[in-house]
Amino acid sequence: MTVVPPERPAAGLVPAPTRQPATDDDLAAVAAQLGRTPRGTRAVAHRCPCGRPDVVETTPRLADGTPFPTLFYLTCPRAVGACSRLESAGVMKEMADRLVDDPELAARYRAAHEDYLARRSAIAEVPEIDGVSAGGMPGRVKCLHVHLGHALASGPGVNPFGDETLELIEPWWLAGPCVDAPETD
Repeated sequence: MTVVPPERPAAGLVPAPTRQPATDDDLAAVAAQLGRTPRGTRAVAHRCPCGRPDVVETTPRLADGTPFPTLFYLTCPRAVGACSRLESAGVMKEMADRLVDDPELAARYRAAHEDYLARRSAIAEVPEIDGVSAGGMPGRVKCLHVHLGHALASGPGVNPFGDETLELIEPWWLAGPCVDAPETD
């Protein structure tokens, strides 16, 4: 099955990566998005055009000592749902098949893996997850949520499957904020 990307709105609607400390309002929005208190949030890695966080950067080791390999966590339920629909449609299998047949794509995907590891290592070394990135990198395609989060947090050209996922999903922000988070002081 080949998925055809929807028509994109005017270029530039997806903002550039944002790396900002998470405010209390951001954490409240993320809690509303996830339906639970977020764990290990270090920063907002990307903001949706509506202004809410849609990707957070997490600490590589949670407060309880648990290693946490997912550095960029996609939080917007609309973006998560769009990724899930692509996964259900078989897009991950198509992407994984292309890795076998396209050495240039495989090299770009390995570079995305290395980028992910380097960004996480710059925060903290966690021996239990050394060499483990996320989303099946570098040999498989396992989670489009991770790839989209990486692409949004890092910018275009870093994660080829994250970039493709962004092109394939409908603009999740057009209906406005995905949640109403309480204002905090």
